Amino acid sequence: MFDLSQELAELLEEDKRYDVAAYEFVFSGLHYAQAVLQMGAERPSEPTGLSDDEQEEELDEPQQHVTGQDLCEAIRRYAIHQYGYMAKVVLNSWGVQTTGDFGEIVFNLIRFGRMRKTPEDRREDFEDVYDFETAFEQEFKIIPPG
Repeated sequence: MFDLSQELAELLEEDKRYDVAAYEFVFSGLHYAQAVLQMGAERPSEPTGLSDDEQEEELDEPQQHVTGQDLCEAIRRYAIHQYGYMAKVVLNSWGVQTTGDFGEIVFNLIRFGRMRKTPEDRREDFEDVYDFETAFEQEFKIIPPG
């Protein structure tokens, strides 16, 4: 689970569009993409806003990078796995209406040093990846774990 730190509290105060649960869920969705779905490839990240010592230690570690489109797909699968047919309702209750909202959340987390990006990553990578109505209701299927 996500550590509700001072930085996250500041983020929630600054951007009130999304519930803290949305941030936790996107962060968990990234882990699901990497660990369960085996998505991503090792890519160098851009420097973060951490101190020089923390940043040097962090950049020495190889990073499993997931693209915006892949993360959206992983979050879709994770949401269905966690909430079934209610996935869209749950996401909407947290302020998440479109895949573009995942991008806003990710870039907020990047800005506060909770996630990283490559120089090629853009917010637009998350725009219109899928329609929530179609992805969570019309095409709903039970997907076995793994």
